[in-house]
Amino acid sequence: MPLPPPNPVLRRQVIQLYKELLHMGKEYPQGYDYFRPRLHRAFMSKAGLRDEGEIKQAIATAQFVQKELQALYYLKKYRTLKKQYEGDKAVGWLGS
Repeated sequence: MPLPPPNPVLRRQVIQLYKELLHMGKEYPQGYDYFRPRLHRAFMSKAGLRDEGEIKQAIATAQFVQKELQALYYLKKYRTLKKQYEGDKAVGWLGS
């Protein structure tokens, strides 16, 4: 007996989340070639889920990962800017 098809609304949400994470992976510190296969493997490991509760829980986990990636990128940009401004102060760029 084949498995019932997943809820189309949840399916769209999963696909959208996958695309967003894939796009975010382009800035991943270890590179896109490192990020993409791992993301694909993570999503494929949950491909057999049919229970809506389990799917929603997996979506919540993926959204948490997405927020953590955003925080990682924000921190990386902040540290880069901080280094640039600290370097300018050491050189006396502002006329101090």
